[in-house]
Amino acid sequence: MIDEWKNIEYLKSGTPTQMEVYQLLKKHKLLELLQDYSPILVGTVPIGVHIQSSDLDIICEVRNFEKFEKAVKAHFKHLADFSFIRRVVEGIERVKINFTIEGWPIEIFGQNKPTHEQNGFIHMIIEDRMLKLFGKQFKEQIIKLKREGLKTEPAFANLLQLEGDPYLTLLEMSNWTDEELKNNYRI
Repeated sequence: MIDEWKNIEYLKSGTPTQMEVYQLLKKHKLLELLQDYSPILVGTVPIGVHIQSSDLDIICEVRNFEKFEKAVKAHFKHLADFSFIRRVVEGIERVKINFTIEGWPIEIFGQNKPTHEQNGFIHMIIEDRMLKLFGKQFKEQIIKLKREGLKTEPAFANLLQLEGDPYLTLLEMSNWTDEELKNNYRI
């Protein structure tokens, strides 16, 4: 399951936006430049719930933050809207890099954790499963809520009437079977 998301070839046969993102990532070699950090494109574009204001989220596994900082600054510092933030949150060091390419806001997030174990990846996987389980109308409702201003995880929580922190709840649900998801949420 992890490998299908590591290779962005799936974008080539997706929506017009997904095809555009594929071309952008290839043209600017974004994933190739980050290849030492196991990059994965996550978020709304891969699962087809992006809206006009969506950005491209790339997660990375970073073991040496100094080396990573040098690399990303060498590759991306010259780009529009470049920013670099490195901090510790809940005892975990992380880095966030933002810039814009051809009108697309890009966010690179890194922490010392395999990319397939990071929250951004886990959220995308459970959201993709739900989109497939609950169908086209569910997907359209998620996009509608996003256009109304909700972020992705809160949009899922709203539609599914989940209580508590939507980010934590979706992480917990990632271990549920499809049957458990279907039985607990009638859409």
